[in-house]
Amino acid sequence: MQTDRNIEIAPSILSADFSCLREEIEAVERGGAAILHFDVMDGHFVPNITIGLPVLKSLAKVTRLPIDAHLMISEPGRYATQFVDAGAKMVSVHVEADPHLHRTLMAIKSAGAQGGVVLNPSTPLAAVDEALQFADKVLVMSV
Repeated sequence: MQTDRNIEIAPSILSADFSCLREEIEAVERGGAAILHFDVMDGHFVPNITIGLPVLKSLAKVTRLPIDAHLMISEPGRYATQFVDAGAKMVSVHVEADPHLHRTLMAIKSAGAQGGVVLNPSTPLAAVDEALQFADKVLVMSV
C-alpha cells in the first residue's frame, strides 16, 4: 500500500555560521527548506545556552520561511507567546518543563501560532495524553 507523504525539511539554525546568519538562511531557502527550526536553550532546563527572542525577531524579518521555535527552557508558559510576537509561526514546549501544558498550548494558539508538545526520549508517551487535544504537532527528541 502506498501513501502520500509530505516531507518537510526543517534545518536548525544552530548548525549555521552565526557570523553570517542571513546568508545561511538564504542558502537553506534555496535548498528547499520548508521550515526554519529555532532551538532555544536556557542553561536550566538543558545545560546549553543558545539564542532567544532578539535573534528570532531579527531573523523573522529576513526569511520567507515559517520559524518553529523549540523552547528547551524552564517555565516555557511565561515566554511562549513572546516568541509568537517575535515572529514564530510554531512554538513547541517540553511536557517535562510545563505543568500547565494545555494552558501554554492554548495561549500559543490564541496568539496566532501552532502549538507543539515535545518529549524527551525517556519520557513515556502517556505523558502527553491530556495535551494532545490542544497540540498541532508532537516532537519526540532523538538526541
